[in-house]
Amino acid sequence: MAYTIADLFEHAVDLMPERIALESGDRTRSYAELEERANRLANALVEMGVRPGDAVGLYSRNTIEAVEAMLAVFKARAVLVNVNYRYVEAELEHIFTDSGMKVLIHEDRYTDRVCNTLQDCDTAIAQRIVVADEDSTGAPAPCTGDRSGAVGVHAYEELLAGAADGRDFGVRTDDDLYMLYTGGTTGKPKGVVWRQEDVWRVLGGGIDWYSGEPISDEWQMAKTGAEGGQLVRFPIPPFIHGGSQWAIFQSLFAGGKAVVYPEFDGEETWKIIDRHGVNVVFITGDAMGRPMIEAYEAGDFTCSTLVSIASSAALFSPTIKDRYVTAFPNTVVIDAIGSSETGFGGMSVVVKGQSHVGAPQVKADPETHVLREDGTPVEAGSGEVGVLARSGHVPLRYHNDPEKSARTFVEYDGVRYSLPGDFATLEEDGTITMLGRGSVSINSGGEKVFPEEVEAALKAHPDVFDVSVVGVPDERFGQRVAAVVATTTPGARPPLASLGEVARTELAGYKVPRSVWFVDEIKRSPAGKPDYRWAASVAESRPADEAL
Repeated sequence: MAYTIADLFEHAVDLMPERIALESGDRTRSYAELEERANRLANALVEMGVRPGDAVGLYSRNTIEAVEAMLAVFKARAVLVNVNYRYVEAELEHIFTDSGMKVLIHEDRYTDRVCNTLQDCDTAIAQRIVVADEDSTGAPAPCTGDRSGAVGVHAYEELLAGAADGRDFGVRTDDDLYMLYTGGTTGKPKGVVWRQEDVWRVLGGGIDWYSGEPISDEWQMAKTGAEGGQLVRFPIPPFIHGGSQWAIFQSLFAGGKAVVYPEFDGEETWKIIDRHGVNVVFITGDAMGRPMIEAYEAGDFTCSTLVSIASSAALFSPTIKDRYVTAFPNTVVIDAIGSSETGFGGMSVVVKGQSHVGAPQVKADPETHVLREDGTPVEAGSGEVGVLARSGHVPLRYHNDPEKSARTFVEYDGVRYSLPGDFATLEEDGTITMLGRGSVSINSGGEKVFPEEVEAALKAHPDVFDVSVVGVPDERFGQRVAAVVATTTPGARPPLASLGEVARTELAGYKVPRSVWFVDEIKRSPAGKPDYRWAASVAESRPADEAL
């Protein structure tokens, strides 16, 4: 018995072939249609020489074809490489070479950028598969130049039409891999390597959400889905984000219907929810949550089918959460934590008037811990700051980085942990307060300041739309806290004293920003994570708009 992504999907296909698996606008795929097209692409990959363990890149927005491609890669027992569609050539070169991908599947809109990168990039890429999009004008053309011109090019639909549709890909094993490239908040993208069973256990439903017991029958999710009603999920974050990928996989394993759209717009999101009868929406914190709730409050939407709104992977500030609870009193609003290195770590159900103000706070699952540097657990309610750790089903390693692997995946007293670098405290009631990533913490006069808790406090100010907090040099304290702020109304700049007054209601004085830079927009990753390198560059590029 192997708990692999392809096997779990195929069980749902066998039990529910006629159900609709995917919808996007007027386009649909039944489970049988999705199976056939994924099989054809998988067989084409095998014909190209892709073998188990080989890397295949996917460079796409959220589309039906992207889901087909993900399934095809797993069917062929290859390793998927998620390519961030906002990367520029230098970042693409890193992921092309670091992953060792042999085939790249990409939307036509990214052809120029791909060809520019391949021109001077010594990669293993031998074939490109080009998916037509709304900007396509004809058949895909090969790249030019000595290196890039040697890469074969295929039109996606033509390739599928000429490939076999059978499912005979050999026996899958417990050692089949899943890899997720994560950019995080600092540093170059790095591939986190999991066994497929382990990541399914922590993100895909392989451990029962209610009982905490592991599923022991690989057909269980498909059987339960076939016997019950069909849940409609709408994962809005890009598929480069692991949480969004696994929202799709969860749906496909259980016979659900997933709604996919390539672009995000706050107002359009509610129209999509009404159009498709969405039950569960997945977002990434304020980056998506704020424009959505503002559009909802200003519009006229029904959204009567909505059961749950779940946020993860980015700050979901208390003021925004309360607005959701007010707007959707009969909908469960969830704030969850997790990372590429840990999977799911815990969640909180938001209750109006009871949402924690300040740093994110969640009820941890049994395998999530807060440890001291020596691996011993911190005492609940002590206020001691420790490192977040996860035991149980954790990744194998970072791809091509044994030193970082040794620092992140460690063993204490015979128990293997993943330590992604987040600091946290364990409260008396068992909840965990997330303080932020240690690599971006600010050292001000020997005191650690974590950007996320300052950002959460500042977002309570009515004039603050979005914010990134960084440390800037200070002669006396080494670093001082600085805020890069985008305001709710263009041109309306709140005084630094006003920002400080709001922050001081939740934070100690040394955590309050001493300088502020105003910008039109805060730069974030497609997954909604803050780009602290960009924020630091803003602070370095010009004098502060106001400073104490």
